[in-house]
Amino acid sequence: MPQPPTPPVPFTPSTPPAPPTSSHRRKRSLSRRGVIAGATAVAGGAALTPVVFAATDSGAAGTTDSGNAGSATEPETFPATRTAAATGPGTATTTFAATYVGVRWSGADGAGIRFPGDASFRTLGGGCATVDGGGTALVAAGNAKTYDVEAPDGTTQVRSLAIDTLRGPDRSVEVPSEPTRVRGVRYLSRPAWGADESKRYKDGQVNSPEKYYALQSITVHHTDTPNDDPDPAATVRAIYEYHAVTLDWGDIGYHFLIDEAGNVYEGRYSGDDGIPAFDPDGDVVTAFHTAGFNSGNLGIALIGTLVDQGPTDAAKASLTRLIKVIARFKGLDPQARITYTNPVNGVTKDVTTVSGHRDWLQTDCPGRTMYDLLDEVRTAASR
Repeated sequence: MPQPPTPPVPFTPSTPPAPPTSSHRRKRSLSRRGVIAGATAVAGGAALTPVVFAATDSGAAGTTDSGNAGSATEPETFPATRTAAATGPGTATTTFAATYVGVRWSGADGAGIRFPGDASFRTLGGGCATVDGGGTALVAAGNAKTYDVEAPDGTTQVRSLAIDTLRGPDRSVEVPSEPTRVRGVRYLSRPAWGADESKRYKDGQVNSPEKYYALQSITVHHTDTPNDDPDPAATVRAIYEYHAVTLDWGDIGYHFLIDEAGNVYEGRYSGDDGIPAFDPDGDVVTAFHTAGFNSGNLGIALIGTLVDQGPTDAAKASLTRLIKVIARFKGLDPQARITYTNPVNGVTKDVTTVSGHRDWLQTDCPGRTMYDLLDEVRTAASR
């Protein structure tokens, strides 16, 4: 998982989930507004039409988000995300069953976590997210109400956050009544996966105001979360909580996410114009997925862990289609070697237009198996 943006974007770092309590609600939401079927996704030459999708509010307290004016919407309920914070190593307990625990620390590597039933501590780190001067991880909690964190000598400022995105009180969101698309590719808008837009705010202000730059590159990630996910929308909400609040990035770090069924999810908020990831001028909003190289770099994350297994056929097909339409939209060659130049500070990096996270930084992301498939994806996206 991702990293903080490059200056001057203002911010400061600060057993799989159980099935959802209402599987009918989840399936209805996906089929009505966002499912990408393997054979029906892209009209390659379709126009980038601003389809209203963004649900925003002023960040004020309340349980209802409002859709864009002029769009046809209907209310849908999602469980509010519940969290419980703890500091330091040792045992932490919650009053609810946690789906994930986010951990962050400063100093030495080697922090670990243990849940009831674990024979030993799991070593944390090596996932997609990195932070300066320490480490971080988002770990599936298997509905545990207690967990233990250990930290080696030299580790300081250990913080953890238990997250439940399945069973909190209902919150109502105005969701577009019609499917939302980007150049013919259907996707679930932020309201369609239950994004709580107030989490983008801190002390009454947008935590990471949007900045836009010309698109130069596309980076592929995996989320390093469990495979065979029974409720990927709930996982997207957990990643959002972890990135926006635990890591203090102010939003989810990716521009798009793709689940194992091939469904595409809108990630980083980019404005109310109805164009995901881009502004009306066609510039991409800076997100938080590749530290030091975020501006002008679009991040797509496959939901799951792709170290020892590859993506599903549906996920790989959706990834290829999404890259293809974005590359055509911006006139990019997915197979070209480029010199990326950070528009903020001038730092350069030689990469392929479509790269893996590990091409930029020392990380396992997007997983060894997915990384080995990138040439195949580039070739298919170039046709």
